[in-house]
Amino acid sequence: MSELDQSSAPVLEALQEYHRRGYRNFSPPGHKQGKGADKLVRQVLGTDVFRSDVLASGALDDRKQRGKVLSRAQELMADAVGAEHAFFSTCGSSLSVKSAMMAVAAPGEKLLIGRDAHKSVISGLVLAGIHPVWVRPEWDTDLHLAHPPHPEAFERAFEENPEAVGALVTSPSPYGTCSDLSSIAQICHRRGKPLIVDEAWGAHLPFHDDLPTWAMDAGADVCVVSIHKAGAGFEQGSVFHLQGDLVDPVRLQESEDLLSTTSPNVLLYAAMDGWRRQMVLHGNELLGAALKLARSTRADIDGLPGLRVFEDKLIADEASHDLDRLQIMIDVLDAGISGYQAADWLREQKAINVGLSDHRRILAQLTFADDPEDADHLVSALAELTRTPFPAPSSVVLPRPADLELEQAMQPREAFFASHETIPVEEAAGRIAVEQITPYPPGIPAIVPGERISAGVIDYLRSGVAATMVLPDAADPKFKTIRVSEK
Repeated sequence: MSELDQSSAPVLEALQEYHRRGYRNFSPPGHKQGKGADKLVRQVLGTDVFRSDVLASGALDDRKQRGKVLSRAQELMADAVGAEHAFFSTCGSSLSVKSAMMAVAAPGEKLLIGRDAHKSVISGLVLAGIHPVWVRPEWDTDLHLAHPPHPEAFERAFEENPEAVGALVTSPSPYGTCSDLSSIAQICHRRGKPLIVDEAWGAHLPFHDDLPTWAMDAGADVCVVSIHKAGAGFEQGSVFHLQGDLVDPVRLQESEDLLSTTSPNVLLYAAMDGWRRQMVLHGNELLGAALKLARSTRADIDGLPGLRVFEDKLIADEASHDLDRLQIMIDVLDAGISGYQAADWLREQKAINVGLSDHRRILAQLTFADDPEDADHLVSALAELTRTPFPAPSSVVLPRPADLELEQAMQPREAFFASHETIPVEEAAGRIAVEQITPYPPGIPAIVPGERISAGVIDYLRSGVAATMVLPDAADPKFKTIRVSEK
C-alpha cells in the first residue's frame, strides 16, 4: 500500500498559497494577473484564469524549487498509476512521444513503428533521424478500417531487423481500438528491447477494470498519455510514464528538456495534478457510471434507422485486441450519407461536435463528464439526422491495402531536407514525397516523407478532398500539387 497521500494536490495547494499571500510580480507574465488584459479577453476568458497564470519557478515555487511542487505532483501521478516515474509536459503528447523516441533511439538507429502512428511520430523521425521499420496494421476490407498491427507482425519485424533498438505502438487508436500490448511487450523484452506506447487516448485506463489494459500493466517501458483527451485537463496537458531499466530516466528527461518550452503553463500542471487526485479518489465510480451510460447510448443509437454502432466486430478474430467502449463508432453508410456530411450537419444544425469523421462514420466520445441529458441530446440529434434528406455524398476511392503500403524509398529526415520540386498530383505516382499528407482527424499520415507515392493513394486522397476530407499539413491542402524529391 502506498504511503503517499493521494488526497494531496501539490500544484493546486501551491497556487492556493500563492493567492493567499497576494504576491506582486515584477516578472512575467506581462498581464500582471489579468490587470493588463484586454476587456474583451477578460470577458470571454474570465479573470480567474489570469490569476493562476504564473511562473512555475519564481512564483508557484521559489527560484531554487525548494518546495518541490512539481516533483511531488509527478511522484503522486506515478504512484497513482503504478509507474516508477512520471513527467508532466505542457506541450502535448506530440512532444512527449518525440521525447520517448529520442530516449530510446539515436540518429540512424532503427525503431519498429506501427504504420498507424500519429503524425507526431513522423515528426520525431525527421527531427531525430531515426530510421523507421514499419509494422503494418491489419486492414479490414469490410469496414475499410485499419486495426492495430498484430503481435506476430512485430515478431517478424524483429527477426528481419534484429538491430532495431525497440518498438513503438499506438494504442488505443483514435477509434478506441487497442493492441495486444502484453504480447508485444513480451516480444520486445525477450530481446532486451523497450516498448514505447503512444497511449494519448488512454489516460483514463488505469482507473477502471472494465477499460482496456493500461500500458504499464501490460509491461510497456514508456507510455505517453494526453490528459485532455479523456481526462479533465486542459489541451496540451500530457504525461509520460516510465518503468523498468531499459530506458534511462535521465535521458528521457533530457530529451523532453531539449524539445519543451522553458515557460510551462502552470494552469496545465494544476489541472493534471487535480485530475490525478480526482481519479484516485473517485475515478472508479465516475468511470463506472460513464461506461454504463455508454452501453445504453450505444444501444439507443444502434436502434436508429441507417445507423450501426460497431463493438463486437471490432474485437473479433483478426481484428483489434480490445476496445475502449467510451468511444462510440457510428457507421452512417446505410443512411446513404458520409461521415463528413453527418459531422457538418450535427455542428451546423444541432451545435454538436463529434471527435472524428471519415467517409462512412463518425465517432462520439463519452467521458465521465457526460450525463444522461448529454446522451439523450446526442441520440435525439442523430434520430433527426436519419430523417433529414441529404444530397448523395461524393464517393471516396477506397484503396487496396497494397496501395497504402508505400515503399520507404528514402529516410524521412533525408527526404524532408531534400531538394524538391512541386508537381501536379496526377504526375506524382512513382515519385518520392518530401512532405507529409495527413487526413485529419485522426491525424494518421497517408504519405510520409521518403515514401514512394502510389496511384492508389493519390486517387484516395483526391477523391477524399472532393468529399471534404481535410489535409491540414499538405503544402497544397486542395491536393492539386505535391512536393517530391528531385532525385
